[in-house]
Amino acid sequence: MRNFISIQSLLLIILCLYVSAEANTSISPMDKTEQNALYSAIQSLVGKWWNGSDLYPDPCGWTPIQGVSCDLFNDLWYVTVINIGPINDNSLECARNLEISPHLFGLKHLKSLSFFNCFNYPITVPSENWEKLAGSLESLEFRSNPKLLGEFPTGLCSLTKLQSLVLMDNGLTGELPANLGNLAELKRLVLAGNRFSGRIPVSLGGLTELLIIDLSRNFISGVLPMSIGGLVSLLKLDLSNNLLNGKLPEELGKMKNLTLLDLRNNSFSGGLPQSIVEMVSLEEMLLGNNSLMGGNLMKVGWGNLKNLIMLDLSNLGLTGKIPESIAEMRRLRFLAMDNNQLTGKLSPKLADMPSVNALYLNGNNLTGELEFSEEFYGKMGRRFAVWSNPNLCYPVGLLAIGHTPLGVKQCNQQASISSSGLKTELGVGNPNQNANFMALHVFSGSAFGGFWWSVLVKVMVIVFFVTLFL
Repeated sequence: MRNFISIQSLLLIILCLYVSAEANTSISPMDKTEQNALYSAIQSLVGKWWNGSDLYPDPCGWTPIQGVSCDLFNDLWYVTVINIGPINDNSLECARNLEISPHLFGLKHLKSLSFFNCFNYPITVPSENWEKLAGSLESLEFRSNPKLLGEFPTGLCSLTKLQSLVLMDNGLTGELPANLGNLAELKRLVLAGNRFSGRIPVSLGGLTELLIIDLSRNFISGVLPMSIGGLVSLLKLDLSNNLLNGKLPEELGKMKNLTLLDLRNNSFSGGLPQSIVEMVSLEEMLLGNNSLMGGNLMKVGWGNLKNLIMLDLSNLGLTGKIPESIAEMRRLRFLAMDNNQLTGKLSPKLADMPSVNALYLNGNNLTGELEFSEEFYGKMGRRFAVWSNPNLCYPVGLLAIGHTPLGVKQCNQQASISSSGLKTELGVGNPNQNANFMALHVFSGSAFGGFWWSVLVKVMVIVFFVTLFL
């Protein structure tokens, strides 16, 4: 029995040695020039204390560097990914006196490079040497680096293989370069949260592979170029919170794959283009807080936008009636038309939209009696906003079931006041009715209270929906 155990142990040792030998023979070496360039590039980013050859003698094998990935090319290891910054728990953090070393551009197979929350002191991105990565780099990100200053590094436009360019929440300034159009393979362009100014380059319309454009939260001005219609593959377009003006071009309708159109908080004017109804894939159309004075909703065939989930047309200067065709958007969940100059009666068909759970129509000139069901008021609650429409009223029966719309008067209120006369003025009668009556006047008479309630609730709902569908 003892001999049998000894034989088993011997066989196990031999097997382990064999596997180890096989593993050692299968390990591919790393190109020495590549290895030295990697060590120097990382050290310039994380600090001179970092000694790569001691800490990571086999950076693509047994001792990999955090945030660094490699791949085989001609049986040799080369660096393909570098992520610097506190993205993960074990990521390399940036040095306080960080530098972007020229050795970084010697990594000839580098595909992805990102810097997250790195720069503690003012620094600029170099414009030179990027052409050395033109044959390999596919993704470049500088994200959440408020100390990253200077203008858009024009050398980035030489990265003809680039598919994703993210320069988000930094301190970059100046105009966007005209040669952005050189990035022919670009699929994602995110420049949000900087201080870019000037116009949108016309050349941007030639990037037919683009799926996402986000230029929000900058100081970009001028008109939306007609070349925007060339972005036939685009899925998401976010130009919100800028200084854009002029008329929305009819060419928008050519983007038939677009699911998100966010143009909020600009100065667009001239009404809504008829071509909007051709954007049949749209799920979110957010146009609020512009100057589209005189826009008439009746001229738009809203029934064509059957995929729409969010529609924000607030504070646009819209006039006329609310068309019944809006009720044909069966997937619509959020509808905001508040703070316009809309008139006429509200169609009860609006309550028939099966998915709607937020409806903001406050701050208009709507008239007549609300003709919605008790179930509708119970489902919507305070997400049904119609206050600040002086000539709008609700039927008497709603008071009994406790679903009265905030800030709206009863339709027979004047008659009730006349018949009660002195009793109402002196507070005589049913105390509960008197309290309800006073409460309604507090809300309907206070534009300040109604306005801020509207802002608070609507912002919370918009944030929820945008977070859900982006």
